[in-house]
Amino acid sequence: MQLRVLSDRLAVCRLPSDAQWPTPPADRSFFAAVRTAEEISVVCVPDSAPSHPELHIEPDWRALEVVGPLDFAMVGVLLSITAPLSEVGVSVFVVSTFDTDYVLVRADSLEASVTALRAAGHEVAAA
Repeated sequence: MQLRVLSDRLAVCRLPSDAQWPTPPADRSFFAAVRTAEEISVVCVPDSAPSHPELHIEPDWRALEVVGPLDFAMVGVLLSITAPLSEVGVSVFVVSTFDTDYVLVRADSLEASVTALRAAGHEVAAA
């Protein structure tokens, strides 16, 4: 599997489910939002974090993009990435799109993550 490290540091944010839907930044930087009955989760560059009194923000994440597009029939893509990370104690936050997946790791775990993924046979391009 080919992965690419995105250059931006990202924040993972939580808003109440009844908060106003967040607006993506105009500069087209990474932005993902999901609403459930319990919350709105947003992944974005920190400067684009929504403003809300109940905002919970987890800063300093880095994203590894699975180079796609990926076929929906592919099986085990995320497992092949998350298993080696789990073995070295790296926690992940995953964002999926129609075309691909993004595996987020804490910035201080990026080097260990890249090393583990390469050892598992993945190609990882640096930012």
